[in-house]
Amino acid sequence: MYIAQEESFGPVMVISKFKNGDVDGVLRRANTTEYGLASGVFTKDISKALYISEKLEAGTVFINTYNKTDVAAPFGGFKQSGFGKDLGKLFSRSLNTHLTVQINERNT
Repeated sequence: MYIAQEESFGPVMVISKFKNGDVDGVLRRANTTEYGLASGVFTKDISKALYISEKLEAGTVFINTYNKTDVAAPFGGFKQSGFGKDLGKLFSRSLNTHLTVQINERNT
């Protein structure tokens, strides 16, 4: 699906079906894009959400929310979505790979 492979800036959300329990297949599909700015995971299973957030190749992973950011958290993407991080204390160590995970606890 073309829209799922591009880095769209705008009100776009891609929702795709997957076989029940095929988390690794979903991760393969998600990580085949050349971009990795942000992603979102919606589930009631917080353990599964954390497992997925560690495996996704994205600078920020939102869990049960989207685009709710903390200004103290590092911001930046992986792959073609950016090199390094802005904001937060980790900005000075921008050559390292850091992941930001935002969790909406009210929906877990």
